[in-house]
Amino acid sequence: MNILNERSREIFHQIVDAYIMTGDPVGSRTLSQKIQISLSPASVRNVMSDLEDSGLIYSPYTSAGRIPTELGLRLFVDGMLEIGNLTKAERNDIEISCRTNNHSIEDKLIQATSMLSGLCKCASIVIAPTRDNPLKHIEFVQISPGRAIVVMVSEGDDVENRIINIPLGITPAALRQATNYINAKLSGRSFEEARTQIEKEISIQKIELDSLTQNIVKQGLAVWSGLGGDGHSQLKELLIIRGQANLLDDLEAKEDLERVRLLFGDLERKKDLIELLGLAKDAQGVRIFIGSENNLFSLSGSSVIAAP
Repeated sequence: MNILNERSREIFHQIVDAYIMTGDPVGSRTLSQKIQISLSPASVRNVMSDLEDSGLIYSPYTSAGRIPTELGLRLFVDGMLEIGNLTKAERNDIEISCRTNNHSIEDKLIQATSMLSGLCKCASIVIAPTRDNPLKHIEFVQISPGRAIVVMVSEGDDVENRIINIPLGITPAALRQATNYINAKLSGRSFEEARTQIEKEISIQKIELDSLTQNIVKQGLAVWSGLGGDGHSQLKELLIIRGQANLLDDLEAKEDLERVRLLFGDLERKKDLIELLGLAKDAQGVRIFIGSENNLFSLSGSSVIAAP
């Protein structure tokens, strides 16, 4: 920042502001009308040439205006970015929304993700890692032939529900038996300890349950431990993505469409997303990954703003 004089800083600031707002290159004539300092378009072009030589801006097309490079954006974020506050109306909307009575933590997180997307006009991602609270109660409730809800209550009385497939012909008595068996094993144990004990008893056939009820027990263990009904590992973290449609706004060229196509593909790779957001988990405040600073979104030239 020390190598930029007042004129250079003002023009550079305006180029970055325009790019963030529109994504479009900005020319010298437009800049001469926006900047606070009185300069002719020719003088602005000279300053822009110096900024380009410094690697802070570049022209994406022949005879086009200028946009910031990744280096320029990093310089702006580290040295010139001013953090704005939410408006009073935005704060009121958030407070009103947070007072609604959603039934689960997942509902709250989905609501938060949608609201974040609406505020920033970008795609938004929220990740909730698996909580370590011990499980103190589990119950199976049949809702239709072949389907049941698993109701799980953690210490602290957090409640989560999951729908599972169950064998056709299972009786209410078998569901109660599975419920009672798991809850008896949970008493005085962490969930991992209880699961280990139950799996051991099933493997050496010490469990006094019929095969259908054993299947229900396995399904309940799989839901809580992050395993699928087929026994294959799934992501334990809850990942919610909203606002992808915002990425389609103002597309003007095939190149833009290709970048968004790449970005959509990146958003589908949930494991990589979780690893990227994990970098921000232990950070103090907001972290900004610009372009190639993150491997996941580098091909689409996208940036990520993340906070714990």
